[in-house]
Amino acid sequence: MAVPPDVLRSAVELYVALHLRPELSGAERDTAGRLASWLAEDGYAVTGDIGGHGVAGVLRRGEGPTVLLRAELDALPVAEETGLPYRSEVPGVSHACGHDLHLAALAGAARMLARDTDGWRGTLLIVGQPAEETLSGARAMLDDGLYQLAGPPDTVLAQHTAPLPAGTVAHGQGPMLAGTIALDAVLHGVGGHAGAPHMAVDPVVAAASAVLRLQTVISRETAPAEQAVLTVGRLRAGTESNVIPDHAELGLSLRAFAEPTLERLLAAVRRVLTAEAEAAGAPRPPEITVRSRSRALLPDGALTAELGAAHTKAFGQGRVLPWSPATAAEDFGWFGPEGATSHGHRDVRLGYWMLGTVSAAAWRAAAEGGRAVPANHSPAFAPDVRTALPTGAEALVTAACHAFHRERESGAARAGHAPAPSEESG
Repeated sequence: MAVPPDVLRSAVELYVALHLRPELSGAERDTAGRLASWLAEDGYAVTGDIGGHGVAGVLRRGEGPTVLLRAELDALPVAEETGLPYRSEVPGVSHACGHDLHLAALAGAARMLARDTDGWRGTLLIVGQPAEETLSGARAMLDDGLYQLAGPPDTVLAQHTAPLPAGTVAHGQGPMLAGTIALDAVLHGVGGHAGAPHMAVDPVVAAASAVLRLQTVISRETAPAEQAVLTVGRLRAGTESNVIPDHAELGLSLRAFAEPTLERLLAAVRRVLTAEAEAAGAPRPPEITVRSRSRALLPDGALTAELGAAHTKAFGQGRVLPWSPATAAEDFGWFGPEGATSHGHRDVRLGYWMLGTVSAAAWRAAAEGGRAVPANHSPAFAPDVRTALPTGAEALVTAACHAFHRERESGAARAGHAPAPSEESG
């Protein structure tokens, strides 16, 4: 189903507005308000402030299954360096992960489905999720009663931008994204004068040693087949060059596809940081805090195959690509069986695919320069909106319509009878 010109024009305008004024995790008030207004205009019953600034719009159309479409609201603390005329106006903050594109595509799909009065029956739930970048928003919405608004969904669908050709989508069997643990750590020392280091305990040296030692957790303690990643993304200490600080802060990201691997990485981090602190003569052990955690994203296998076929029918075989597991991570899995501790339903099916964003010109420039295309979280991340946005909206509509028909047919089969024949079947 092609995106109508007026819907596409409005969705592009929404995208530009979101891109200009990005908001960080937990502060997405204006972004949430834009989505809420859009949904209300199309007749959705809108609820806000779910699990923070989360937004949900419900549209009921007779008896049938419940299908949820989700996109994220939050941006990243990344200064944009794209040179776009509509680049972020917020210093140090940008939509470098594509959530503005996700949200604009979701809004377009929501409007198309609201206008489609004959193509589906059931309940449609449109969700704008806060705080995905901190891996806390999905669970917060569920704990705040998201699934009580329209009953538990039969199917939950989402997509994510990826460094693939714009106009394509990609599906993969098995895990799509890795599980992750985000950690904060503080190494303690004894502050002092830079000219008298013997009278201090320098936490900067201990932190530097820890950063290097932590790399061996992957290179020398982890089998390559485990596909694990350990990244120290933040190291902060001190205020002046002539002052030895009394503590150093580290931010770590652990990623793997198996929970036992993640647990082993976590134990190794605790061991290394504790040993480095002791070796430095620290006055007390390090403080290590698990800030957030999410399991590997594993969509429903049968649904994935069906959505791949539906997208192939909609776009053509050349625009539907395979996807290999990536060690990026997100918290979408909480909406499915893994989140049953929050929502109590283990039979929710998840559908998830990747959405290409790279223009042909960007591919050529990267190839000629011998470099990779700017991907998610890069300051230069700049999706080809003209192609990726309509593709994303159409992909969501196609998937939603398939889910509605699939659930109606499977529900009829479970009830012991086949779906009613169409008039054409005689």
